[in-house]
Amino acid sequence: MRPCGIFDERYTQDMAIVRTKQHWAALVGALAFLYLFPLFGSYYLVSFLNNLFITIIVVLGLQIVSGYCGQISFGQPAFMAVGAYASAVLTVKAGLSFWLALPLSGIIAGVFGIIGGAPSLRIKGFYLAIATIAIHFVTMWLILHLKITGATQGLNAAPPEIFGFPLDTDERMYYLIATVMLIMTFGARNLVRSKAGRAFVAIRDNDLAAEVMGINLYYYKLLAFFISCFYAGVAGSLFGHLIMVVHPEQFTLTHALWYVGMIIIGGMGSIPGAFFGVIFVRILDELVLFASPFLSNAFPWLGASPAAALGISAFGLVLIIFLVFEPRGLAHRWEIFKSSYRLYPFAY
Repeated sequence: MRPCGIFDERYTQDMAIVRTKQHWAALVGALAFLYLFPLFGSYYLVSFLNNLFITIIVVLGLQIVSGYCGQISFGQPAFMAVGAYASAVLTVKAGLSFWLALPLSGIIAGVFGIIGGAPSLRIKGFYLAIATIAIHFVTMWLILHLKITGATQGLNAAPPEIFGFPLDTDERMYYLIATVMLIMTFGARNLVRSKAGRAFVAIRDNDLAAEVMGINLYYYKLLAFFISCFYAGVAGSLFGHLIMVVHPEQFTLTHALWYVGMIIIGGMGSIPGAFFGVIFVRILDELVLFASPFLSNAFPWLGASPAAALGISAFGLVLIIFLVFEPRGLAHRWEIFKSSYRLYPFAY
């Protein structure tokens, strides 16, 4: 929304996230719609958005460690589980307030993630991906065999309260989840423009050149893992208190593949790309849920197996299409659209 002929006159204008009056108007309108949505939206859509916002938080963390720092990680569901269990234990068994347990669950998951990120200085690429998968299985094994986590029974998580008012419905939790999502998005957007964010990009592009320039590879790789796991831990805490039940089957390796696919479809190394990828995949998943019964009715001789596999098949097909025809994701198309809009009516 910065038409051709409008220029930045100061560095503060160039660095600002919201730059023009049109930007401010669009932001205020979007926030008003976001917070008023539960008043007229259906329960189904509110529940869908709750899960969408939580997934965005998880994928934002993965975007930082993989999209910006270049460290492949399949451990987000495990770190999300650490955050969910930590929040449940702190609130139910330790008696802490949810508002204290929420950041603590992110910190605990971040510290746990540093253990997983410790080998990242000596291994990278395929080997690092395998290491994070191993961390996932180790984490799940610990959860299933520790008494404090409820073993195979899981844990119950009490709904949050604010001034004695329980947030025990999807509509009430919506405001909390949306607010945390906006705060985490603002933090991620500013992080990637900071010294640490530039260091992440330098490591991703060429870690040897980054080290020669004086960047501490070990510190910044661990920092990227910590931040990524912090985001996953906070998302896990919100998810656990939204569902009010925490169980190991809620955090599987399949979710890790979906999260990686989301940043590929949305665009690696882009904060808007995390939003595009999550929204695209979640809408695709919902469309598949509606299409599966029609497939079974139209081709009854196929049985229920093709309909059950339609979701993962559609996801795989879309992922292949993006890898072949648009490897830079939807964020790249968004940048092209913005450039075309800003240069209009000039062709160059």
